[in-house]
Amino acid sequence: MAEAIGVCADCLRRRPAEALAVARRKRSIYREKLGLPPSPPRGTSGAPCKICVNECRIPPGGRGYCGIWVNRGGKLEPLQGHGRLLAYTYLDPHPTNCTAGYVCPANTSRGYPRYTFTEGVEKGYYNLAVFLLGCPLDCHFCQNPEHKLALATGTWARYIKSIDELVEEALNPRVTCICYFGGDPTPHMPLLIQASRKIIVEAEKRKQWPKRICWETDGLASSPLMREAARLSLVSGGIVKIDWKAWTPSIYEALTGANGEKALNRLKENTEQLARIARERPEPPLLVISTLLVPGYVDAEEVRGIASHVASLMDKYRVNIPMVLLAFHPDFRMRDLPPTSKRHALEAYRAAKEAGVKEVFIGNVWLLGDYY
Repeated sequence: MAEAIGVCADCLRRRPAEALAVARRKRSIYREKLGLPPSPPRGTSGAPCKICVNECRIPPGGRGYCGIWVNRGGKLEPLQGHGRLLAYTYLDPHPTNCTAGYVCPANTSRGYPRYTFTEGVEKGYYNLAVFLLGCPLDCHFCQNPEHKLALATGTWARYIKSIDELVEEALNPRVTCICYFGGDPTPHMPLLIQASRKIIVEAEKRKQWPKRICWETDGLASSPLMREAARLSLVSGGIVKIDWKAWTPSIYEALTGANGEKALNRLKENTEQLARIARERPEPPLLVISTLLVPGYVDAEEVRGIASHVASLMDKYRVNIPMVLLAFHPDFRMRDLPPTSKRHALEAYRAAKEAGVKEVFIGNVWLLGDYY
């Protein structure tokens, strides 16, 4: 059991209301210390935000759960002001190490020759990694918690970037992938969609192709935003990587802070619409699902639930949706857990395959050991 959660997975499954009360108290203590809302604000007089599943109603002078959207004078706007992002960018050489690297055109030639110009690795070329501050979730195992601290302490100002600056970076002739991650790209998605449209148009004008638009996200954006993000990935040869945290709603909430029932419904909605869109492009796969194997919480039972849903979409729409099972590393508020064991990973792998997912990969294998 992780101290940050205060209850085990069995309690969360068997007595969700009682167990979640404990988990919520634990989380609120930490969030309040940071000056961030302990839960998505619901004030009746607040300004409504519809960007993600939290659907915050942000009070005057307050922030949404993501830490990015604020209520200034009764109007919603990003913390950093309209038309600007909070992002850190860097060049990541191919072969890319992103979650979907197993099926990425830059690594594998999948989609050649339309979506990659070479057979084999795009050596000498780069992924423009765009790390966005802010997130609709508050995962206890966050691998990049610095973005929360930046939002809480006011040091976020050093990460301000305009859309035009991002577009110009993406138009580097040696860049073939642009990957939005974080944090999570969802709070910035309206601006990132604008930027991505410009990148695609300008890349075509300059004959800089491919320029693959990729997203690594929790999948909780509003349906219209997710649909447009997927469309941009579809036409550019990019991939939407959805990190599905857990299948049991109470475990999902205990790990992330979001309402588990609402999150699961949004994930099902968004993955279905992406599976439907994916019929237009067999290769490379448009949608990839990843799941972090958190010891004691995200076990084979959780993976089987997610994989069964994925397999049902594959059958319904006749598409391929790979899954990546990621080994856990103790970090942030879950340092009292061990890394994922080999046995755990193999059990989860078998569960996904038995559920009907055709391509299943185990990521971060160097972390696996005989821990439990």
